[in-house]
Amino acid sequence: MPPATSQPAPWLRQFLEFGPLLVFLIAYFMVRERTVTLGGTEYAGFIIAIVIFTPLQAASALVLRRLTGKLSRMQVATLVLVVVMGAITVALNDERFFKIRSTLVFGTFSLLLWIGLWRGQSWLAYLLEGALPISQQGWMILTRRMAWFFMAFAAANEVVWRNFSTDVYVIWDTFGQMGVMFAFLAANFKLIEAHWQEAPEETPEKASTRKEPGQE
Repeated sequence: MPPATSQPAPWLRQFLEFGPLLVFLIAYFMVRERTVTLGGTEYAGFIIAIVIFTPLQAASALVLRRLTGKLSRMQVATLVLVVVMGAITVALNDERFFKIRSTLVFGTFSLLLWIGLWRGQSWLAYLLEGALPISQQGWMILTRRMAWFFMAFAAANEVVWRNFSTDVYVIWDTFGQMGVMFAFLAANFKLIEAHWQEAPEETPEKASTRKEPGQE
């Protein structure tokens, strides 16, 4: 049976996208003072929270894929890094690997966007699969801003995890990054509005020649 392509309710989509982060936050503060011994190795509360978060993030992405019919390239790349860095963190029992996850994610995206800009292309549109119906000029401007933003985001993550406690890092990794991202998108609302392009209306001639599903 092919995956469904209908859009889920907004609240369900938000739950699937941000629910795992909320569970990670709650799990960490519930077990941060505890340790679990497996195979003679002690795992701290942060590692336990990662063990809970990583498969939950993967499951949420699979459900979202099932409901919407696809995941964006950016979502797929982020998920792969979450799973890989989560597995390495648990395998080596070293929380530093998971903490640099955001550095790798945002640093990689920034590098890709700069390469695209150097080639005169908006790879942001490619990563998001044209999710915003804006003009090519709008995509180029937004891509340049996003490239700088991702670069600063990666640097900020390095500053936070290297200089602050794990408690501060967890709050940054959940609500902090989310808040900064929303603020950035809000700051670019006028740019998106100025370059917004409505989908062209279908003419009667096009409608008469368009084949319905199942037609030969």
